[in-house]
Parts: sequence; structure tokens; C-alpha cells
Amino acid sequence: MTDTGSRRPKRPTITDQEALHFHSQGKPGKLEVVPTKPMATQRDLSLAYSPGVAVPVKAIHEDPSKAFDYTSRGNMVAVISNGTAILGLGNLGALASKPVMEGKAVLFKRFADIDSIDLEVDTEDADQFINAVRYLGPSFGGINLEDIKAPECFVIEERLRELMDIPVFHDDQHGTAIIAAAGMINAMKLTGRDIRETRLVCNGAGAAGIACLDLIKAMGFAPENVMLCDTKGVVYRGRTSGMNQWKSAHAVETGKRTLEDAMEGADIFFGLSAKGALTPAMVKSMAPNPIIFAMANPDPEITPEEAHAVRDDAIVATGRSDYPNQVNNVLGFPYIFRGALDARATTINMEMKIAAVHALADLAREDVPDEVAVAYQGSRPRFGRDYIIPVPFDPRLIHTIPPAVARAAMDSGVARRPIVDMDGYKAQLSARRDPVAGALQSIMEKVRRYPKRVVFAEGEEEQVLRAALSFVSQGLGTAILVGREDRIKANASLAGLDLAEVKGIEIHNAALSRRNSVYAQFLYERLQRKGFLLRDCQRLINQDRNHFAAAMTANGDADAMVTGVTRNFSIALEEVQRVVGHRPGHRLMGLSMLIARDRTVLVADTAITELPNATELAAIAVEAAGVARRLGYEPRLALLAFSTFGYPAGERTRHVQEAVEILDGMHVDFEYDGEMAADVALSRERMAAYPFCRLSDTANVLVMPAFHSASISTHMLKELGGATLIGPLIVGLDRPVQIVPLGAKDSDIVNMAALAAFNIGG
Repeated sequence: MTDTGSRRPKRPTITDQEALHFHSQGKPGKLEVVPTKPMATQRDLSLAYSPGVAVPVKAIHEDPSKAFDYTSRGNMVAVISNGTAILGLGNLGALASKPVMEGKAVLFKRFADIDSIDLEVDTEDADQFINAVRYLGPSFGGINLEDIKAPECFVIEERLRELMDIPVFHDDQHGTAIIAAAGMINAMKLTGRDIRETRLVCNGAGAAGIACLDLIKAMGFAPENVMLCDTKGVVYRGRTSGMNQWKSAHAVETGKRTLEDAMEGADIFFGLSAKGALTPAMVKSMAPNPIIFAMANPDPEITPEEAHAVRDDAIVATGRSDYPNQVNNVLGFPYIFRGALDARATTINMEMKIAAVHALADLAREDVPDEVAVAYQGSRPRFGRDYIIPVPFDPRLIHTIPPAVARAAMDSGVARRPIVDMDGYKAQLSARRDPVAGALQSIMEKVRRYPKRVVFAEGEEEQVLRAALSFVSQGLGTAILVGREDRIKANASLAGLDLAEVKGIEIHNAALSRRNSVYAQFLYERLQRKGFLLRDCQRLINQDRNHFAAAMTANGDADAMVTGVTRNFSIALEEVQRVVGHRPGHRLMGLSMLIARDRTVLVADTAITELPNATELAAIAVEAAGVARRLGYEPRLALLAFSTFGYPAGERTRHVQEAVEILDGMHVDFEYDGEMAADVALSRERMAAYPFCRLSDTANVLVMPAFHSASISTHMLKELGGATLIGPLIVGLDRPVQIVPLGAKDSDIVNMAALAAFNIGG
């Protein structure tokens, strides 16, 4: 077992105002519909609708399976709820459940590239709900039921599975069961237990509790070794109070009547109940090496600290992200549906669930890749008591779980489209989720483990105030606001923000700081041979927030800096460079991240060198490759030009060709080639026309011949192509400083502050 670090990350907190602002800014909500085909010309419209649409209509009428080929059905899941059990909030109604269902749809897209739409059904009557959903089958490839209270959820799911020929899956039941069972298998392996002889107690007889018991019994647990408890105690044969048919199915012959009785000598505890339900005394009474899954949210039945205080041999899992071994449903439902959809399964059966369990368990026992290890600051987690479940942003999940589920669907006879080339299928799945798509989340996790002091130079601006509050609330570190305290507090009040509620925000007034003389002297030593007098440096420190904030960072009073909201990039950079020098042996450059629908590409140089020569282009390539690796993936660089491998010729083309020759002489350890046009670099089909090209796949790093083309192309893609643009990121400074675009939104500022804290530039 490898120690994952003694400093536990602060659990992210979210203020009410921040949550409301997030859901309301821009287009309200979290979803929109975007066409997948061009709609630019009259011909496009004629093909998309009348008369062209009549052709697939007739084809589907003749062969209903063609709907998977000609419509979105095969990649579309409906997330459906009536709001009777919303998270831990209870029965708040169908309309109130909509933000949660939209969020679930976003997770489907983010983790498994599954399109999803939320449907809120305004009835608590199980029969009415079933009748509302049963006729939606032609529209979707699967149904994800969510936040429906027990026992109605059992009736609804069972009946809809009978009536519909597509997968119907209640994630509150089976998602939790699958993830918990995977962790349980690994915990039993670590403690040398046999599934046929292990004794388990489950506290909580709702949807998730019942599903957990159904699953582990199907996996081989002896029914007599499994005991279910609810608020009235042990579910035993002959009990009449508070019983229903689903509880009765798990009743056992026993003289035990309380949870405390049941826990004596138990090997495993599954908690799906409430905070504090499991006491230290109960833990102490368990068998040696007890396995405790305290999965109540937001607060577990017992915390790991409380459990370990009485049993240092315990393995503990919870539903929380700030403890090891998080039971998180996002490890399951996106990938289970991905496999079911791709096999065109008619249902998600027990065999498919068990396949997902074993795939998850096996994955946790494999070596952890760099993309996951990056969040652990050099302390790579390995299979052991604190790592029995994969983490949600493990990029291997997408090509591990769906194939296992699809194969189980085929083996159990519920797949309508067998997958013949499983290796090809895994490769296709890997392409759906580029490692860099999760890079920001990996960076956030790393920063949470080792929070930093980040100075926000423009502390009086509303979006900066929001960003600082969000930065602290997410557990990323301390936010230092530069500005006048009275103005900052007044602007925060006008924006509805209460800075006093959040610990970790500091305010520094440059004019009043006790460190002014130190900063001024430091700046004078840097600038005295560049025409600056001491009083000039004092004025810059006292009156200019960028000079003051950069001096804080350069002198170690802050770990990183972010600025740019109110000043042009070039002006802000000039001010910062007076205070912070270049990193020895590295190239100063700007690098942008373009996150598109199907890939993420790094682009350099987008900000610093206007017309780089061949030597500078080679240095930019080396620097960009280093950033790519820090982001967690292997760089494939294309040095771009308007020409491809010599045609047509031009002055800038020759510079690029010479840069490739320089890289050849440097014997660098990454893939590169050029010169080539952007479409060749980004398209497998176009690249195939040049079989001598050294790149093994499409480029993920583009080195531009000049920053004019870099800046123009990235901003065009952002505005016209719908790509997300992050940057330019400054690479090569001696201290972590990032500059956001003029007028940046609060979310952009938070991302850039995290990147600065991560030290993406070096």
C-alpha cells in the first residue's frame, strides 16, 4: 500500500449564491440542443427535413432496427424522475428535480459521450408514472430512472422493464450497489475472506440497500450470512411491523433484534441509512479486519477517523470525495449504459451488473496511469486499504467497463448487435474520451491536496470577487485580493456575496501594506539599470496592483498570481515581467487549450513571439511538449504551415522545415512532424495521404508559424466552432503567473487561478 499523503484535501463547499449564479448565467440551466449535421444551406435543410427526411422514414418503417443507424436513438438516454426522493432533500416534486436531472444528463455526456435529455413526470402515482414512460421507447436507447422513493421505485422499474425493449435502470438502486460490490470484492481480497463464508450487515432498507443485497447474493453470498436492518431493527422472519415484499425477501431466521446485536462478529457493514447510525462500540464488536462501507450522504454512518480510532485494522469506504475509497455512482452508470447502448441491449440484467462489478474491481488492482497519479503530487496510489475503488476521473474506465458490460449482454442473449471486434471497440471507446478532457479536473484535485495562496490582482472587480470566493469554496487554497478593503466589501455586498462567511480570503491594500518597502527594494534591484529610480519602483508598488501582486509572488508571500480582467494581455504581461523573470533554460511562450466536442488540442505560441524563427519554433515545440506531459498525455506535435511537406513553397514554410531539422538534431523524446496544414494534422483521412508522416495519430499539439495565425484561429474556433478556449497560458516564467482575457468570466478566472496554482507553466 502506498501512502497517498497525510494532508487530506479540504472538502469543496459551495455557497447558495454561487450555485444559483452557476445555473443562471448565460443560458439558464445546463443543457442545450446542438445539431450534428451542417445546416448552412438550403440543400442541408432539404436533406435534414423535407423532402430528404422521407427516405430514412421509409427505411425505418421497413426495418425498425435502422432507427439506430439513421437517428440519435442509439446514443440517447432519458433521465426520468418524479422528484419524490431528490438527493438527500426528500420529496420536493418533479419540477424541483429538474436541476438534478439536467446534471445527470451532463454526466452522461462528460464521462461516456452519451446524449441525454431530462424528463420530469409530475405524478406520485406509480401506475400513472409507468404509463407516462412506457410509450417513450421509440425515442430513446435507454431509460435512467432517478430520485424516485421506495417502495414505488421497485414497482416502477420492474414494470417498465417488462413493458419496454430497451434498458431501464434505476441508478439510485443499482449504481450504488455495483460500485459498493466492486470495493467489497477488493476489500475481501485484501483481508483473505471467502464470499461463501463472509457475514454482512446492511443498515438501510431503501432502494440502494435492497439492490445491494440482491446483487451480492447473486454474486455468491449465502443468504443466511446477510442481515438487513432498518429503523425498527433487524428484518427477521415473522416480523410484521414496517415490512413489505422487498424487505421480506431478505428476512432471516435469527434471534437478533437490533443493529447493535447484528454487528457482533460481522465481517462487513453496508450503511445506506443516516449519520451516526454506526457507533464506535459497534465497530469494536466486529470481526478482525472489518470492512465498513458507510455510504450515507452527505455525512456517513461513521467517519473513517472515528472507525480507525477504535479499529486500526478496518477498511473504510464512504460516499465522500474527501476520504479514500469513495463510492461514487459516476463510476458506473455512464459506462454501463455505454456498453448496453453499443450492444443494443434490450435490458440491463444481473449478468451485466456483475460484469461491471468485476471490471471495476479488476481495474483498481492495476497500476495507476499518470493521468490519475497527477492528482496525488508524486505519490501514486496503489491497490491497498486506501485504494479499493478506482477514482472517477480514471481515463481507463471508458474502455474497461463498457466492453465488459457489452460482452455480458452478448453472452446472456440480450444484445441485438454483437460486437465482433472487441479490441477495435476498446480503441473506439478510448477515442471518445481524450485524457486532456479531464485535465482540469485532475489539476483541481491536485491543487486541493496541496492548496496554494493565489493573489488575485484585481480584487475590487465583481467577477474577481466571485472567482476568489469560488476558489476558496472549492478547497483550492487561499485567495488574496488586492484592493481597497472598503471598496472590496462594498462591491461584494452589491453582488450579494458575503466574504465573511468564507475562511481563506485575505485583503491586501498595496498602499497600506507593511511589505511595500521590501517589494520596492526588490523591484529597484531588478530595474535600476533599466532607467528606473527607487521612487519609480516605490510608486509602481504602491499604486499598481499588478506590480504589487507580482512582487508578492516573487517574494514568496503568495504561491501564484492571476490578473488580466481589466487590462490588455500585453500590458499586463509587460507589468508582470518587470517583477518576475524567465525560468532559466526555458522558452517564454503562450499556450492555449482548445477543448472541442471530440478532442482537446494544445496550440503554441499564441501570445509571445510574433514571428518566431526556426530555432525559436523548435524551442516552442519542446516547451509545448513538456506542458502536454504535465497535463497527462503523450504529445504528438504538428508544426503547422499553409503548405504540407513542401507544397506550395513559401518563406514561412522554410522556417518550419528548418525547425523540424533542428528537432531532429536534438533527438527529442516525443513525436513531431511538419510542415503540414492544419487539416492534415487533425484528420486521419487526410494524414493517410502522406504515409511517411511520423505521427502515429492526429496531432494533439499544434505549433503555429506565427502568433498571428495562432491567435486568429483559436479565437475563430471559440466563436464559430463552439470550442472552449483556455488561455493563452504563460509558460516559462520563473514564478506561476497567469493572465486571463480582458473581461473574463468568474469561471474562467477560477480555472486560470487553479492552473497558476498547479504551475502549468513550469
